[in-house]
Amino acid sequence: MPTATLISLGFYVLLMLGIGVYALRYSTGNLSEFMLGGRRLGPGVTALSAGASDMSGWLMLGVPGAAYASGLSLTWLIIGLIIGAYMNYLLVAPRLRVFTESIDDALTIPDYLEKRLMDGSHVLRILASIVIVVFFVLYTSSGMVAGGKLFDSAFGLPYQTGLWVTTAVVLAYTFMGGFMAVSLTDFVQGIIICLALVVVPLVAFLGLNSGLGDAQSSLIQINPNLFAVFSGVTVISVASSMAWGLGYVGQPHIIVRFMAIRSSSDIPTARRIGMSWMIIALLGATSTGLVGALYVAQHNIALTDPETIFIVLSQTLFHPFVGGFLLAAILAAIMSTISSQLLVSSSSLTEDAYRLFFRRNASQRELVLVGRLCVLVVALIAAVLALNPNSSVLGLVSHAWAGFGAAFGPIIILSLHWRGLSKQGALAGILVGAITVLLWSYLPVLPALDGSDVKRTLDSKLYSLLPGFVLCWLVAFGVSKFTPPPKLVLDKFDRAHGIMRS
Repeated sequence: MPTATLISLGFYVLLMLGIGVYALRYSTGNLSEFMLGGRRLGPGVTALSAGASDMSGWLMLGVPGAAYASGLSLTWLIIGLIIGAYMNYLLVAPRLRVFTESIDDALTIPDYLEKRLMDGSHVLRILASIVIVVFFVLYTSSGMVAGGKLFDSAFGLPYQTGLWVTTAVVLAYTFMGGFMAVSLTDFVQGIIICLALVVVPLVAFLGLNSGLGDAQSSLIQINPNLFAVFSGVTVISVASSMAWGLGYVGQPHIIVRFMAIRSSSDIPTARRIGMSWMIIALLGATSTGLVGALYVAQHNIALTDPETIFIVLSQTLFHPFVGGFLLAAILAAIMSTISSQLLVSSSSLTEDAYRLFFRRNASQRELVLVGRLCVLVVALIAAVLALNPNSSVLGLVSHAWAGFGAAFGPIIILSLHWRGLSKQGALAGILVGAITVLLWSYLPVLPALDGSDVKRTLDSKLYSLLPGFVLCWLVAFGVSKFTPPPKLVLDKFDRAHGIMRS
C-alpha cells in the first residue's frame, strides 16, 4: 500500500481516537451520560449519527455494486428506505424523546417498554434484551468481518490484521467516550461518507469519454436493463423491496439517537438534516455504480466483483493520499455501525441485566464501569466469531434488520400512539414478529427454481420483514383488546402525551 494512503488512514484513526478522548469527560458522571450522552445531542449530530449508524458498509459497497450490476432496479428499495426513515422521524422520534424521559427516565428500549407497560414480572424486558444482545453480537461480528475484508482487498493487509485493527479502534473510542464518542465519531464519519459519495461519481463522470446523453446510450449498450425501473417487476417484488423501510422503527441503534437529542423541538431540524444526508448519500452511491460501469468499460478495467467498484474508482482516479481518505469512508461506514451496536448491546446488558438482577443499588460510577466492561466483552465475542471470514454467523446477519423491524417496530409505534397496548399484547407481538422472520427466512418450503431437490425459503419470494411486521401488529393489537392495560399505564401514557402536546 502506498505510504500516502497509510498516512491518510493513520490520520483518520487518530481522529477517531481523539474524539473518544474528548468525549471521555461527558461519559463518566452517570449511566445516562455513558448510554445517552446526558440527552444533550444537537440536531446535526443526532441526524448524521442516526444516518451513519444505519447505513454501514452496504451503502459504500452494496448499493454501488447493485447499481453496477442491475442498474435502477434498486429504485424501489431506495424509495422504501427514504419513506421509512422519514416516517421514523415523524412518528417515532419526537414521542420517543418525550416518553422515555417522562416515564421514569428510561435509558434503553427494553427499559422503556417495561416502564411504559408496567411489567413487574420483567419478562418483557428480558425478552427484548435477549433479542437485542443476540442479534447485535452477530450484527457486530459481520461488521468486523467487513473491516477485515476491506483491509485485505483494498489495503493489501492480512484479513486478521484488518479485523483486529477495526475492532481495536472502535473498541477504544467506544470504551472511553460511550454514547457521546459514538455519536460524535458518527457525525464526522457521516460527513466523510457523504463527501466521498459526491466526489467519486463526479470525478469518474468527468473522466468519461462521452457527455451525459452519450453516457446513457453507452450504458444501455453495456446492459439494456440498467435503466429498467418497471421492466420485469411485480407487485410482490416491489412490496418486498419497499418493505425494507418498515425496519427503521424497530432498529434500537437508530431510534436510541432520538432518545438522546436535547429536546423534542430539535426533531424537525434533525429530520431535515438527516433526510437530506440520506438522499444525497443514496443518490451518490447509485451514481457511483452507474458511472463506474461506464468508466470501467471505457478504460478496459477488469472488475470481478461489482461491490468493489467504489474501491477501484478511489484507487484509480485519485492520488494515494486522497484515495486513502476515500477508502476511510468505507471504514467509517463500517465503524459507525459497529460502535452503535456495541453500545446498545452494552447498555442492555448493564441496565437490563446487571442492575436489574444483580446490583439494584449499584452506584452510577459502578454502572459506568460495568457498561465499559460490557462493551469490551461484546466486542471480543464478536471478534472471535469473526475470525473465520466465512463463518456461518454471517447468514443470520442478513435477516437481523427484518428481525428487529418485525419484533420491535409495531410495538414501538403502538406504545407511542395507542394507550390501549398491554404488556401481554407487546409480549405476544414481539414473539410472533421474531418467530415469523426466523421461519420465513430459514424454513425451506418452496420448490427450487432449477428443478433440484433443494427447496427455497419463503424469504426468496417475499422479504420476511413484511409478513413479520404485519403479524406482530395484528397480534399485539388483538391480544391487547382482550387484556387491557392497568389504569396506571393509562395515566403514564396520558401524562407523556400531555407533555408532548405542550
